[in-house]
Amino acid sequence: MNYTNDANQLREFIRLLERKFGILEKSEVSCCGVTFSQCHAIVEIGRAKNISLNELAETLGLDNSTMSRTVNNLVTNGMAEREIDPADRRYVTIKLTESGHKIFEGIETAMNLYFKRVYNNIPDDKKEQVIESLYILLEAIGRNECCK
Repeated sequence: MNYTNDANQLREFIRLLERKFGILEKSEVSCCGVTFSQCHAIVEIGRAKNISLNELAETLGLDNSTMSRTVNNLVTNGMAEREIDPADRRYVTIKLTESGHKIFEGIETAMNLYFKRVYNNIPDDKKEQVIESLYILLEAIGRNECCK
C-alpha cells in the first residue's frame, strides 16, 4: 500500500479511526449497556477504585461540569456512589457500587476480547511496530493542543 508521509494522511487515518470506534456518536451509542461517556467514567473509576471528581475529569480530559453530569447519571442509576471525606467534607470521592463493578468487569472483559481479536489480525511481524507507533502518536498528541 502506498502511504504519503504527511500530516494530511495522519489526519485522515485518525479521522477513520475515530469513525471506526464510534467516537463521533458518543452520547447516542452505548457500550456494554451504558453511554460511551459513562463507559469511560466507569472504567476509570473501576481502575482507580476510588477517585475524586477533579481527578476523573482530568484523566478523561473533560471539564468538571461535564464530568459531574456523567457521575450524577451513574449515581442516579445505582452504578456509582459518592463518599465524603470525614476529615475534609469538601473532598468527595467516587467509587463503583456492586452493580457498577459488575458493569466495569463486563466492559473490561469485552474490550480485552475485542482488542485481542484486533491485535491477532495484525501481521506478526508488524505487531511491535503498531504498538510502538501508537505510543509515539499518543506522546506527540499529548504535546499539542487541538485547534490552537
